[in-house]
Amino acid sequence: MKDDKGPLPRAEAEEYASWFRALADATRIQIVSLLARRREPMTVGEIVAASGVGQSTVSHHLKILAEVRFVLMDKQGTASLYRINDNCVSCFPTAADVVMGNPVPAAPACD
Repeated sequence: MKDDKGPLPRAEAEEYASWFRALADATRIQIVSLLARRREPMTVGEIVAASGVGQSTVSHHLKILAEVRFVLMDKQGTASLYRINDNCVSCFPTAADVVMGNPVPAAPACD
């Protein structure tokens, strides 16, 4: 039986920490919000135009968001299209509950 009074296992804590780090920037929050609200893949250029942030900055933030799989990238010809990863984003509130020791509902796998 798992000890609910002890800390999270290290590997689980590191996974959640990577998620929180990925969202610890206002520009990344804006990008996640934009992709989640649009509900359709967008190019870097479209994200730049919608966010008012420079191309290199958007690309940098998309790379970080893709590393934790909040954002997925699909190639279409020479274009890269970015979309929200609904599975991972839906897991995020559950992650906060887990870290705080709150009961959590069954959630889909985050991949």
